[in-house]
Amino acid sequence: MKKLFIILIAACSLCFASCNTMKHTRGELYPKMYEEKPVTLLVMPPINNSNNVEAKELLYTSISLPLAEAGYYVISPHLAMEIFKAESAYDAENFFDQSVGMFGRVFGADAVIFSVIDEWKKVGFGIQTKLKFIIKSTRTNEVLFDRTCNLYLDLNDNNYYGGGLAGVLANVAVSAINTALTDHIIAARMCNQFVFEDVPQGKYRAEHLQDQETPAREKDISTNVKK
Repeated sequence: MKKLFIILIAACSLCFASCNTMKHTRGELYPKMYEEKPVTLLVMPPINNSNNVEAKELLYTSISLPLAEAGYYVISPHLAMEIFKAESAYDAENFFDQSVGMFGRVFGADAVIFSVIDEWKKVGFGIQTKLKFIIKSTRTNEVLFDRTCNLYLDLNDNNYYGGGLAGVLANVAVSAINTALTDHIIAARMCNQFVFEDVPQGKYRAEHLQDQETPAREKDISTNVKK
């Protein structure tokens, strides 16, 4: 009986914690996404204020996937980058506070996605990031979606190599190798997946215009994201 009581208390605590992190719905936080109903999105090169020069490219190449999975047509980042470079539009900070209507005319995009990297560094077995994302309409110049994140992207798996000193040493060794090869790539994918998991679903998903009541996290987030 005592064990059952403890389980019930734990379940209630989890429920309470979940409710605390999901106080709003997608419709409440992002009403303009439902009003303008963008279909085609253009990803702008990230604005990198961090000391990690590679963070810009890593984030840029991984933004498209979660948005495509959410039902949007995302213009090929590789094709867009060639045009950005040819037209001297590689530095997105030059357009962040300006009208983005030209990108609608040139690319046929309904909205553009800006991202700002203020911090991106290795801390322990993960990556510490401070980021800002906005989706901006090319028709009205209104901000349709915005999120500011202080995310620690936890890439460690304590159970994979077992416990004890041997497990710790194995984790340290593998982490050193992974950091050089894949950690930052994985972190970029994790970050974008987390940031856009609350974006209203696009035209190519059955939930399009039907998910206004879906619970969503706050716009400003500070949390750990596990691999």
